[in-house]
Amino acid sequence: MLIVMTPEATAEEIAIVLDRVESLGFQARALPGAQRTAIAVTGNEGPVPADRFESLGGVREVVRVSAPYKLVSREVKPEDTVITFANGVRVGGDGFEVMAGPCAVESREQILETARVVKAAGASFLRGGAYKPRTSPYAFQGLKADGLELLAEAREATGLLVITEVKDTESLPLVAEYADVLQVGARNMQNFSLLEAVGRVDKPVMLKRGMSATIKELLMAAEYIVNAGNAQVMLCERGIRTFETMTRNTFDVAAIHMLRHLTHLPVIGDPSHGIGLWHGVPALARASLVAGAHGIIVEVHPSPADAMSDGPQSLKPYRFERLMRELEAIRGAMRGLDAEAR
Repeated sequence: MLIVMTPEATAEEIAIVLDRVESLGFQARALPGAQRTAIAVTGNEGPVPADRFESLGGVREVVRVSAPYKLVSREVKPEDTVITFANGVRVGGDGFEVMAGPCAVESREQILETARVVKAAGASFLRGGAYKPRTSPYAFQGLKADGLELLAEAREATGLLVITEVKDTESLPLVAEYADVLQVGARNMQNFSLLEAVGRVDKPVMLKRGMSATIKELLMAAEYIVNAGNAQVMLCERGIRTFETMTRNTFDVAAIHMLRHLTHLPVIGDPSHGIGLWHGVPALARASLVAGAHGIIVEVHPSPADAMSDGPQSLKPYRFERLMRELEAIRGAMRGLDAEAR
């Protein structure tokens, strides 16, 4: 259920509605919007009596929410969520931001060189894994705390924001000290303890779609984070596992469009994991932009042949620079078309 307040509703009237919801044994969350405040009612297993709220001061209407994912639904919040960082970078709305860097932090030289390259090309975020959940226990697991320190050094040197993966609740406090964005990987999309834990941290979260997850399951996973108190969530389409074997995953471009339609949360495309082949990454990055993504996350490595993980899907610096020019040209063309339409 959604209780929509009038634009003129006072803070006192909103507080009275919140108290009424909680007095009935439900959970209430105020969702301030550009024009008015709405109050989402959750925790109910059946219908909530609308007449308990319709007569309260400042209430414009009471709306039934049909989607099972309440807080992340556009039914609850029609306008886009925009996540704003301390340096002024904004993810969501009409913007398009690029996150780039190696799959894993391997050395000081490697991460600093890559950070400088992606910064010069126009990226806003440095990606790099310090903790690496891998399919094989014998594969490189990351530099862990040392990797986090190197990411912090790269941020200090370039001004880039840092996005890095958190793989479990045990390492979450340390990762949160260093990261600007906490990435929950595909393997952890339904790790509900981790979702609730990052929901209690005051840091933006990027939630990646699970390898076999439906769009609805991704949205329900995001609901765990928002319901725990953290509304700063981005969703990432990174390809799903299908019967196709020619590519690493099947990149679901349609999911980007559908997510923009279904949720107010920012949507990010991951063309690197989407195809797993460097020569296909630029095409899928361009497709992400055109499909409506608010940004992309791309793997870039100074020497992909020597990468300790995901070398075959990593772009060399000059190819990344060319991709950034292509994306800017497409954005310019799209802005021109929008201007003509107006």
